[in-house]
Amino acid sequence: MDEALDREIEKRIEALGFELVELERAGSKARPILRIRVDKPGTTPEKGVTLEDCTKVSRDVEAFLDAKEDLSERYVLEVSSPGIERPLVKPRDYERFAGKDVAIKTSQSVGVRGKRVEGVLRGLSGNDEVELEVEKEIVRIPRTDIKKAHLVFRWNEAKK
Repeated sequence: MDEALDREIEKRIEALGFELVELERAGSKARPILRIRVDKPGTTPEKGVTLEDCTKVSRDVEAFLDAKEDLSERYVLEVSSPGIERPLVKPRDYERFAGKDVAIKTSQSVGVRGKRVEGVLRGLSGNDEVELEVEKEIVRIPRTDIKKAHLVFRWNEAKK
């Protein structure tokens, strides 16, 4: 599977009124696995996609993939919501979830904090750096150094 296929899948998902959060490949050439996480634009994690939404996306993407002659008939398609600890993948994610608690794993140490940093997301700077507030200090992390980032769900805040 290639970038053209990725773009077509994203286009189809957007045409259905959803956004592609993440597209992950696993498996083998004989039995490829395609994992897709979708969300509703502008919603919060706890008010995101439903099972019916995932089914709708799955059926549309499956019909498209079934018509692809260069894709093994034994492929596996998994469509899900991004969950309450939603991954932050695209630049728009860092703006959309400003003010939320996040955890970021980096390829480079972030000062004395190491390679895992938690804080309140402030957004993106003009230099394509993610800005976090960590213990009343602003920390800037180049997006190119980010291996993984996701929202952090706080159980005690959910009970309020």
